[in-house]
Amino acid sequence: MAPEENNTQDQEFVEYIVKQIVEKPEEVEIERSVDEMGVLITLKVDKDDMGKIIGKNGQTAKSIRTLLRVIGSKNNARVNLKIVEPENA
Repeated sequence: MAPEENNTQDQEFVEYIVKQIVEKPEEVEIERSVDEMGVLITLKVDKDDMGKIIGKNGQTAKSIRTLLRVIGSKNNARVNLKIVEPENA
């Protein structure tokens, strides 16, 4: 498969998973940027959903990052997830 066809596969994966976990899926914002270091997925959720995304001892966030690495390795790309702390948290 050409890389152009896979461009947003990682972003769509994160969006799907996160929207299943949170209470306010309409508040989920995901941005994708690519540079020489690889792909960076930036995730913003409602402040009340932050705990659900991070999980106990960070396990949920760690699991999402692990799955993103698998998707990235299939596409020969390094994929990182940045979870942005909501303002007024």
